[in-house]
Amino acid sequence: MNKHYDVVIVGGAVIGSAVAYFLAANPDFDGSVLIVERDPTFRTASTSLSGSAIRTQFSNPVNVRIGLFGVSFIKAFAETMEVDGDKPDLGFHEGGYLFLANTPEGVKTLRENHEVQVACGADVALMGPDELKAAFPHLNVDDLTLGSYGRSNEGWFSNTGLMDGFRAKARSLGADFVADEVVAIGREGGKVTTVTLKSGAVVEAGTIVNASGPRAALTAKMAGLDVPIEPRKRTMFVFDAANSPEGTATVNGGRLPLMIDPTGVFCRPEGRYFLCGAAPVDDPAVPFDDFEPRYEEFEDIIWPALATRSTAFEAIKVINQWAGHYDFNVLDHNLIVGRHPEVQNFIYANGFSGHGLQQSPAAGRAVSELITYGEFRAIDLSEVGYERVIENRPFLEKAVI
Repeated sequence: MNKHYDVVIVGGAVIGSAVAYFLAANPDFDGSVLIVERDPTFRTASTSLSGSAIRTQFSNPVNVRIGLFGVSFIKAFAETMEVDGDKPDLGFHEGGYLFLANTPEGVKTLRENHEVQVACGADVALMGPDELKAAFPHLNVDDLTLGSYGRSNEGWFSNTGLMDGFRAKARSLGADFVADEVVAIGREGGKVTTVTLKSGAVVEAGTIVNASGPRAALTAKMAGLDVPIEPRKRTMFVFDAANSPEGTATVNGGRLPLMIDPTGVFCRPEGRYFLCGAAPVDDPAVPFDDFEPRYEEFEDIIWPALATRSTAFEAIKVINQWAGHYDFNVLDHNLIVGRHPEVQNFIYANGFSGHGLQQSPAAGRAVSELITYGEFRAIDLSEVGYERVIENRPFLEKAVI
């Protein structure tokens, strides 16, 4: 580890590693990069505990374009991230997403979202009840009015594979990683200058990138700044179905999509099992070390919704569960990517609110562009910059799960 780096990234999970990769891989960037990661096991990182899916079905064009780039990057990941002949396979399962609606408001939202998605080039189809039943025979469609199905460029993949691939490639291109914790950030007026590590080392920094996930507010506070991010707990359940409907679809080779029920409960295949979850009824901020699953959510919220939606889900058994943290943006549940307007060499890459894994390729590229060129180039992320936090101007996205 050197005493000075052009860019110091605080946080080494998928967002920080993506930023490091895109900087190191950019021929127009000739600086030095250091990632500081407090827990190199990533045991409780949001990346490691994620449901690991990607979609293009959003309501805002920015998020749709982020998803489209992300899936194209994931499809080419093995070749792009090759290091010494090792090509990381993310096991991308292109199962699609299926949003279901049963109210006039829900139908209106799906139709409006569909117009945006198609205009951006997403491969999404609207389906009435009869079409839904024909495509997915196990579903109870009696109460449904409309569905929105991603026919391609949506699915799920290896979460740690994405992170590890970014990190290995960035290292091979010259980025440095250190297992340590940032405990202080030096600042002189409108400029951050150093990071002090728990080990006692002080590193000079030309630019600091906050990629601290749920701890983003702690990192910002060390620089005398704020960001409206807090940890929110989400419990994931894996269940076995006595009469699994996987393979019964008449589209996509029989593969079932990730289904989002009108209740907000989601469910998707996971090998021979299924993965599911739901937003909790009460959703307070939690301590950084609270990873106790909310076991009651399965019986109280998830199972009743799934059993109503499909007789195939009446007889199911939980075989595993875990809890992870969203880096929850309390302003608008969307990413914050950009410079602080008063401290220009402090860059936020925070607040993904459950979308960090799928948005990491676009976010990493955007931060690298901001550092290298002083502007966004491939996708203009100005709408999700920090200025909207100061102005209390939410970024509208209706398709938040």
